[in-house]
Amino acid sequence: MLWTRFSATVLVLALTPILVCQSPQAIHLTGDYAMTHDPSIARENGTYYVFATGFAPGGGQLAVRCSKNLSDWKLCGHVFDRIPDWIQKISPRTRELWAPDISYFHGLYHLYYAYSAFGVNTSGIALATNVTLDPASPAYHWKDEGLVLASSAADDFNAIDPNIVLDEKGRPWLSFGSFWSGIKMRRIDARTGKVDPAHPKLYALAARVKPADADPAAPGLPPDWQAIEAPFVVRHGGYYYLFVSFDLCCRGVKSTYRIMVGRTTHVTGPYLDASGKPMLQGGGTELLTANRRWLGPGGESILQRPEGDLIVFHAYDAKTGKPALQISTLTWLNGWPRAALGTTGELK
Repeated sequence: MLWTRFSATVLVLALTPILVCQSPQAIHLTGDYAMTHDPSIARENGTYYVFATGFAPGGGQLAVRCSKNLSDWKLCGHVFDRIPDWIQKISPRTRELWAPDISYFHGLYHLYYAYSAFGVNTSGIALATNVTLDPASPAYHWKDEGLVLASSAADDFNAIDPNIVLDEKGRPWLSFGSFWSGIKMRRIDARTGKVDPAHPKLYALAARVKPADADPAAPGLPPDWQAIEAPFVVRHGGYYYLFVSFDLCCRGVKSTYRIMVGRTTHVTGPYLDASGKPMLQGGGTELLTANRRWLGPGGESILQRPEGDLIVFHAYDAKTGKPALQISTLTWLNGWPRAALGTTGELK
């Protein structure tokens, strides 16, 4: 009997670290992490790089922030000195580049990003490539690869908020979308990084459903009930998980973004939430929502690592309404992800 008690005690102690690891942890950030919007993260040679929407402090488009330890961040450059001329020609209302997504395949880093004007779907997704993310490397150079996919006023989708996922065969797929009829997906040719002409099908992944009491849209803007955007797809444990942002960003202390998730066994869906409701019918399991310190968490991306997954996103300071980078460990329980939103942090 004594041996049995001792064995049970040892077993409980041995399991304790595993149980503790199931709790996600928000990482305390310092340095240049304020004013980061729609972050996308990658790691190369021990350095983490976060790419973000819009103007870079000091000039340039698509700011890049760097860290060795995930806590202390500094600005370390930008992707473009200015908006490419071809974008300004076809989209003269574009003032900044949006929602970069960094991925690596076919021997190159691929940075997909969007151009548009607020509230319209005359938009496009473009691509830049690089052999390294290290701005100190002599090989560092972002090559403008041009247009990948566009939407027009005649389309029922919006070609912004790009994200790349590699399927079980290593083939890249591009998810994208904001408002209108929701989140879409196209197959990508790994060699060119552009949409695959041999696979022209447009897949629908997720959408919102109009409530009976929906408010009418403001003139020239899509209605708020259509608010779904910022897709990000990852493979984990035999499933593909689709993370999206519901509701409204970019409104300071009135921002209502929240991160939702669903999963499927096939990259093109159908994606279901934990209750079994299809995301194409408005389904989604809530992962993160506001707390008293940070409002409107969304614009998420995931970094899968051998030592544990991370989710990066932005949230709005509850006092000032300014956006800032947020990072949490991403843990998994019963086949579903869990994340944490910090309760501290002082923006300067």
